[in-house]
Amino acid sequence: MVKLSVELIQQAYQHINPVRDRELDLRAYKIPVIENLGATLDQFDTIDFSENEIRKLDGFPLLKRLKCLMMNNNRIVRIGETLHEQVPNVQTVLLTNNSLQELADLDPLGSLPRLTTLSLIGNPVVMRQHYRLYTIFRMPHLRVLDFRRVKQQEREQADALFKSKKGKQIQKEISKRSKTFVPGGGLEAAVQARGAVPSGPSAEDTRLIKEAIARATSLQEIERLNQILRSGAVPGPDVMEGIRSGQPMEEGF
Repeated sequence: MVKLSVELIQQAYQHINPVRDRELDLRAYKIPVIENLGATLDQFDTIDFSENEIRKLDGFPLLKRLKCLMMNNNRIVRIGETLHEQVPNVQTVLLTNNSLQELADLDPLGSLPRLTTLSLIGNPVVMRQHYRLYTIFRMPHLRVLDFRRVKQQEREQADALFKSKKGKQIQKEISKRSKTFVPGGGLEAAVQARGAVPSGPSAEDTRLIKEAIARATSLQEIERLNQILRSGAVPGPDVMEGIRSGQPMEEGF
């Protein structure tokens, strides 16, 4: 385990990513807790915490500039209730391969006012009944969930279900299950969830994505494609079909 110290933050790799955003690379240090980020002086658009040992998505100072959080391959079981106060302008949260278990555990993400892109692939929660509709219902600005675009029809289905009498009862049951959560209890389910889908893009998918990056016509499209590669997740069939056909990825992936 490595403490996220001021010295580590100051010495970590910094770079300008393809969309001209400033990115701080804190990957693979075995960091257990998010702390001391005041040392960044709120100078970064993206922070990459992938491949660490973080268990709770919390502990940020006020970072108004931050737009993208990459938390892939950690051990996250909880999301801080005040995350929206800490990182109010975050648009993208990548939580691929973590240990979030209950639907209600996702509720704090619904308070992020600008959240448009979210990945939860490889978490036990994705196997819960109503997972996709519940997530869409709780996050009204979400445009891309698990690398699949949120369709208007899904939004309408989510509203119809969870605003109904039956849906309100479902929400009560969801909340009740979350309150009986046992720390670490979802680890076995996490392994199962990760095993339910391949652990990453195939060699052929990777080749196609890289070719799409090479022919991309905008920095935004390049960054969206890069996020697919960096997420460690398997793109959905609709995403790969768009990549094969050369469809621009400005509006989602």
